[in-house]
Amino acid sequence: MSFEFSLTTFSPTGKLLQIEYALKAVNKGKPAIGIRATNGVVIATDKKIPTDLIDDSSFQKIQNITDQSGMVYAGMGPDFRVLVRKARKNAQAYYRVYHEHQPMNQVVSDTADLMQECTQAGGVRPFGVSVLTCGYDDKGPQLYQIDPSGICLEWKATAIGKNFVNAKTFLEKRYNEEMELEDAIHVALLTLKESFEGEMNEENIEIGIIGDQTNRQFKQLTPSEIKDYLDEAL
Repeated sequence: MSFEFSLTTFSPTGKLLQIEYALKAVNKGKPAIGIRATNGVVIATDKKIPTDLIDDSSFQKIQNITDQSGMVYAGMGPDFRVLVRKARKNAQAYYRVYHEHQPMNQVVSDTADLMQECTQAGGVRPFGVSVLTCGYDDKGPQLYQIDPSGICLEWKATAIGKNFVNAKTFLEKRYNEEMELEDAIHVALLTLKESFEGEMNEENIEIGIIGDQTNRQFKQLTPSEIKDYLDEAL
């Protein structure tokens, strides 16, 4: 039907089906987890590579936006790369004018606006990616999820990608509003393990953290640091 292929035509049920297809691409992607603790935020993701012939140093799913914020995705990697590049440009433009890092709510709203614009114009398609954005500013640690429709919501803990429903159910049982960053890292690893295919090790997962222990700077954990956390959590 025409509304199935047209981005700007609503179906009889009131949906833009191209966005539904974008969400299906997200739900087939590798899972990613985000948890906000009292003193920071952790994001973690499965980054298994399909073949040993790929140089894994060239493949990263977690990227920083500013020194105080980072992103992880589920879905189509090239689409994520476009979002990261645009978010970094916006953050640098803000820094050039105000000489301080862009607040988290603006980092998120700029990205969400870009994703929403691609749901209402001809000649484009929705981004086939959902992102978790974490950061630390004057309002404290924050975690947001942005979907292909442009919806952005702040979360205490959430999951995107394959088996995200089971992951959210697991998080609901394990999450505690009083947990600190160290505990949040352990819960994130346990949640990833629920839907992980094969053996989970320091080479096939990525973890990014920001909090008091990192001086409120976004940091990606090294493989040796990840291994230590895996040994403790599993």
